[in-house]
Amino acid sequence: RRPQWLTFERAIPLIWITIFICGAWSAYIVWENDPGSRSTWLLMGLYLLLEIITMAYTPVMFLFRSLTVGTIIGGTGALLSIILALLIYPVSLVAFLLLLPYMIWSPIGTYTTWEMRRLNPGAA
Repeated sequence: RRPQWLTFERAIPLIWITIFICGAWSAYIVWENDPGSRSTWLLMGLYLLLEIITMAYTPVMFLFRSLTVGTIIGGTGALLSIILALLIYPVSLVAFLLLLPYMIWSPIGTYTTWEMRRLNPGAA
């Protein structure tokens, strides 16, 4: 079962496409600011980790058949996006702002998964 307020499912692919484009653009700006430096490589590692966590959400959740696992992965991505944004804020305001779509949407998606867990206790 899904929450009754979940009326925007058709927009979710477009939302994620926008988030991925903004994330890649943010990473590009950070890279161009100081290409190849140790700190830039560390930030690129965090961008990559965020991407891996994001892409792992669906396959890992289905592998374990657990909305709880999905909620944990979603929450981890939301937290990591905030940490990454705070780290890149001193580097580039624009790169920081480009992470806002992720920071806004990820908690919404995580809450949706958590709510589905509540509505479907057998899938928790």
